[in-house]
Amino acid sequence: MSRKQAFQFLDLPRTMPQRIPVELRTSGDWGELYGRFDKADAQYQAGRCLDCGNPYCSWKCPVHNAIPQWLQLVQEDRIHEAATLCHSTNPLPEVCGRVCPQDRLCEGSCTLEEFGAVTIGAVEKYIVDTALATGWKPDLHAVQATGKRVAIVGAGPAGLACADRLAHAGVQAVVFDRYEQIGGLLQFGIPSFKLDKQVIDRRREILEGMGVQFRLGVEVGRDVSIEQLQADHDAVFLGTGAYRYTDGGLIGQDLKGVLPALPFLVQNSRIVSGSDPQGRPIAGWEDQIALPDLVGKRVVVLGGGDTGMDCVRSAIRLGAARVTCAYRRDEANMPGSAREVANAREEGVRFMFNRQPLSIEAGADDEVIGVTVVETQLGAPDANGRRNAEPIEGSESLLEADVVIIAFGFSPTLPSWLAALGVEASSNGRIVAGGNGRLPYQTHNAKLFAGGDAVRGADLVVTAVAEGRDAAESIISLLKR
Repeated sequence: MSRKQAFQFLDLPRTMPQRIPVELRTSGDWGELYGRFDKADAQYQAGRCLDCGNPYCSWKCPVHNAIPQWLQLVQEDRIHEAATLCHSTNPLPEVCGRVCPQDRLCEGSCTLEEFGAVTIGAVEKYIVDTALATGWKPDLHAVQATGKRVAIVGAGPAGLACADRLAHAGVQAVVFDRYEQIGGLLQFGIPSFKLDKQVIDRRREILEGMGVQFRLGVEVGRDVSIEQLQADHDAVFLGTGAYRYTDGGLIGQDLKGVLPALPFLVQNSRIVSGSDPQGRPIAGWEDQIALPDLVGKRVVVLGGGDTGMDCVRSAIRLGAARVTCAYRRDEANMPGSAREVANAREEGVRFMFNRQPLSIEAGADDEVIGVTVVETQLGAPDANGRRNAEPIEGSESLLEADVVIIAFGFSPTLPSWLAALGVEASSNGRIVAGGNGRLPYQTHNAKLFAGGDAVRGADLVVTAVAEGRDAAESIISLLKR
């Protein structure tokens, strides 16, 4: 019997709403996806959970949330207990409820997915938002201070998750970050229409209430040395992320009007958030750009991942006249969230699949006028099992553009100040941690630990949260020796 046949008797909606008015998606509250997501909606969705005995949703979740259990608590209106359970596995549940690609993770593994999965992300967001609004706080009354101190380099999701778990263990966490606000790419890389920055501000208040200290606007290697951090603390966690953009090697990528995705998103977010309304470069940074005026412009974004979707949706909001996403494979093989693609398409973004960029073309004064692309067809799978995009001879064409944003992905790079302390990186720039008798997430330097994108390469927010959380457990093990 098929899964569809097995649930024929259930009185379930066959489809969930797909076409969502743009105005409901501009606040950053993903829970608004189904309109006003309130207590009745949360309890209805929680009641749809089949408690199937094989919690595929939990196993697919990188932090292994106890999803069926907190859905049951929502049904029983025990929201504070549900919030405590959410936090037991995920130090940043209100963030993940908003930005996780649930369609590829928990909801995509829901037994009811064929009929319309339980809206797990929206319920998670509802739980935490409601609990915090009604006075819930982490319970640290039984925590005994250990007198130990750990420095955390990077206030992104890995660093914040690590700080949370250290605070629960009575360890003083001191977080250093070169940005003026916490969150890393949560603050500056993810647009505010996907993640309201007040959510991050509220998480900062919670962490500071737990005793976590922040040293912001401080860049390790420039304002303070890693040697000093190592000397002043019992251990150091490195959550430095992945900020080096993938160079496609395209002819013309240095033309005026060609922008790397991440600096574009960072500068836009700093302006929108008000941290720097003028978008002025941060002193000492080499990867800053001047944010161009996109009003009335033709924008082409190269790349089909979640960063590419952030770029096309940001360009729409910046007033671009036409926004096109060009991707070398078909839609089914796009790495980004299907939900984000649907949102972008509804907001007016044009997608051109099976188009591989060959070069970026220049006009007068070396300003970009478009991208030469070639049509592709899918061939044999590559080493990772994905079918290669093979160019079709004679199918070249020009995509006209005033601005081109390159969103081919990002990778970490090992800072020279880390190499000097014996920390090693693989050929792709990822910090080597764990294995060969070391604790999980421990580097070749016994006092230095690392996790998140700096170790895995660019990945999901929830994956970085999981690694920061688990790295804290390794650090605590070291401190107990």
